[in-house]
This record gives sequence, C-alpha cells and structure tokens, in this order.
Amino acid sequence: MAIRMSGMMSGMDTESLVSQLVEAKSSKLNKTKKAQIKANWKQDAWKDLNTKLKNLQSKFVSNLRFASSYAKKTTKVSDSSKASVITGDGAVNSVQELEIEDLAKTAYLTGGEVTNTSGKTGNYTALTKMSELGVTGSGRFKLTTEGKEEYIDFDADTSISDVLNKFKDAGLNASFDEKNQRFFISAKESGKANDFTLEATGGNSSRALSALGLMTDTVKKSAEEKFGVKLDNGKTASKVPGSDAKIRLNGAEFTNSTNVFEINGLTITALAKTDKDNPITLTTETDTDGIYDMVKNFLKEYNTVINEMDKLYNAASASGYDPLLSEEKEAMSETEVTEYEKKIKDSLLRNDSNLSDLSSMLKNAMSSGFDVNGKKMYLSDFGIATLGYFTSADNEKNAYHIDGDPDDASTSGNADKLKSMIASNPDTVISFFTQMAQNLYSKMSDQSKSVDGYRSFGSFYDDKKMTSDYKDYTSKISDLEQKLNDYEDKWYSKFAKMEAAMAKMQSKTNALSGLLGGS
Repeated sequence: MAIRMSGMMSGMDTESLVSQLVEAKSSKLNKTKKAQIKANWKQDAWKDLNTKLKNLQSKFVSNLRFASSYAKKTTKVSDSSKASVITGDGAVNSVQELEIEDLAKTAYLTGGEVTNTSGKTGNYTALTKMSELGVTGSGRFKLTTEGKEEYIDFDADTSISDVLNKFKDAGLNASFDEKNQRFFISAKESGKANDFTLEATGGNSSRALSALGLMTDTVKKSAEEKFGVKLDNGKTASKVPGSDAKIRLNGAEFTNSTNVFEINGLTITALAKTDKDNPITLTTETDTDGIYDMVKNFLKEYNTVINEMDKLYNAASASGYDPLLSEEKEAMSETEVTEYEKKIKDSLLRNDSNLSDLSSMLKNAMSSGFDVNGKKMYLSDFGIATLGYFTSADNEKNAYHIDGDPDDASTSGNADKLKSMIASNPDTVISFFTQMAQNLYSKMSDQSKSVDGYRSFGSFYDDKKMTSDYKDYTSKISDLEQKLNDYEDKWYSKFAKMEAAMAKMQSKTNALSGLLGGS
C-alpha cells in the first residue's frame, strides 16, 4: 500500500480527490456486483419453479400413469353404528350381508378392596408389605396366561409394588389405585387366547390372595374346599374373561381375537352386535368421487404451475432497474427498497427461452390425443378444456377447467361429463388418463435429463451453468477490487511524491531566504 500523505504541504484534500478518482473508476466493479446479485435472484427463481415442476411430476403425473391408481373402491355400511369398513385395493364390487354375533373382549380383573387377613381396611400403598396385611411366611400364586403356567412367589417382605411388577413381567397390565384401594389387572390384547387366571397354591397363598382382593368367588370357593381355609375377609374380585369376536359374512363364520377382520379386500371393524333378524348390508362399488378427485387434484396442480410460468414469461419489463448496492439502499426506505427489488425479481424470467420451451412442452402434452378403443380422444371429450381467450384472466389462458366442477365458478353450471364417464365407462377414463400421464411424465423426464456442465439430473433449468456463472462473478469482482485498490494506491503514491517534492522545495527556499537575509 502506498504512503498516504494528507496534503499538508500542498493544502489539497488528497483523500477527497483520490476518492473521486476511484469512484469514477468503480463503475465496472459495481456493475459486476449488480450482475451477480441479479444472477443469484434468477437462480432462486428457477429453484422455486423447479421444485414445483418436480412436485407436479412426482406426486401427481406419476400417480396417474398406472391403472392400479384408479382401482378405487368404496363401501357403504347400512348401519355405521355397528360396523365400519375400509375398502382395500383387492375389494370387488358386491353387496354383502354382515352379522355381528360377538365382540372381542380383553380379559380384565377388577380387584376387591384390599384388607388385612382380619378383614380390616386401611390406607394401603404400593409400599405396603404382606406382613402389614397380616400375611406371614411365604407362598406362591399360580398365574396362567395364554395357556402357560407361571408362579409368583412372595414372603412377608413382599410389597404391593413387588406383586405389580411380577404381573407386568408375566405380560399383563397391572396397577394399584390407592384412592379406591384396588388392583386392576388386564391382558395386553383382547381375545380368548389372551385370557388369564390367577389361583392360590396353598393355605397361606389363599389368605394372601384374599387380602389383596385378587380372589374371585369361584377361586375363593375352590381354595376353601381344596385347602380347608376360611376366607371371610375382604371383597372378592370381578373377572371378565377374554373372548373372541365372531361375525358371519354372507353366512360364513369368522372369528378373531380382535374386532377387526380383513376379508377379501375389506377391513371390517365390528362395533356392536346386530339383531339376529336385522343384518348389516355392505355395498362395495367403484369410488367415482375418488377417481374424480385424483384427476381434479392433478389439474389443480398443473394449473398452478402453468399459470405461474405464463406470469413469469409475460412479466412487465424492468429495463433500467438494477439491483441496489448497500450504499444505494441507505438512501431509500425499507418499503421503497422492497418495491424496487420486487419489480426486478418479477421480471427475471421474462421472455426466457428455457421457460418458453418448458411451457410449450407442457401445453403440447396436455393438448395431445390418444387412441382409446380405436377412437382418438382428447381432454375435451371428458368435459375438460381451457376457457375462451377473452374469458380467461391474464396468464390463466392455459389453465384447464372441468365442466360441472362445483368449486369452479366458470364451469360449475355445465353438465359433469367427467364424473358421469367415470361411473358409466371407467375403463375409457383409465385408458385415456394413463396414456396422457405417461406421455407427460416421459416428456418432463426428457426435459430434466443431465447435461454435462449445464444441468444435473432432475433439473428443469441449467443449474450447473448458473452456479458456475455465479462463481465466475465472484472471481471477476475479486480481480476488479484488486485493480481498484491498485489504482487507488497509485494515486496516493503520486500525491505522496508531490508532497515530498514540495516539502523539499520548501526546505531549499527557506535555506536560501536565510542566506539572503543574513547577508
């Protein structure tokens, strides 16, 4: 960096002079900075549009290509309070009769109130030990779950919490409600196979089971007879055994451990028993609304994309507007800056050739005809068309509308040809739309192929080239900034030399003056 003299000898404002000289020279640098900002904005605009195009292709067009996507069925249930049905892909059109004879139940044991062996109640907690309930010595309970026998051992120091954990280890849900002083024990799943039983294995275990309130009337009677014990203390438990659900579909019997049955493409959930003479009717038919909505949702997404593309291409010119640098923004309000930059951003893809090619490809694909049963058919044959040139709003002239669509004010009053054809001739609808979607998908794939040095796979614009151009701007800006610094240093160096020369001349003048004055 050159030595910077401040103009002490010349009296000149050298810094101001150099600043003006540099400013006059910096126009190329500023122009390049603005070009880079604009390039970045354009890249962002393409990224946003590219995301929407990829979404259209992968989520909507792709789905329409396959006939299986149209295999939609729906099932009506004559009494939805007793059964619900989910219709799967394998379901066939039919009318079936359903009877629900039994619902599946989960085995549940609601304990009686916990007492000690003398029948005394208390404020027992999870930490209460068997000894506090009057149970001394040791013993074991026999727990039978899913046909397997397990034993729960206890002694005087075993707590209520210990007993709960042993039930849980055996695969049951178990809790102790301190407020109501009761155990609640249940199987984790419904069904007869998941039922469980709890029994005593001796006199001491009988007294313990009774004190814990876990003995049903049946088990109590058995224990008294088998072990010769008298169990007057405590209230007995209530047990609901696990049981299977049973239904009849068209007279055929089906049982299951849960209330959900999967039969021939239908998932039937039993909710309540039916009256013997009043079965439920299940009517499975083609889901006309489902297919219609699939086509409608595709067109809605297509319209959103094509309208935006037309808007971007036909945008008003922003000629004479360049991105603002930091120092330029300082002279404007935030609102002014936003409005100024919006005008530029809105016009970034105006008359863009790549955008034009993409738009034409989409429009041509949508207007193509396809052979269906020997007849060339178009979207218009299904009541789908664009509005007239003078009827359409600006930049919406290529959007498609469905006749009879209740959500479309422009065509809601027309006859709904699409829905009618789905109901009466679904094969024709499926044949046309699968061909149209396959054609559109292929053309979009061709348009987004990888091009070495220009675009990556799946990109509808030259993303690689744009990234490369942005980096080139960074290098140019760095070079120009260095040249400008060198230019600035050159002028400071010149002024420094001038100041030095003037200082030297001043020194000589002073010396000469001294000599003359002395003589």
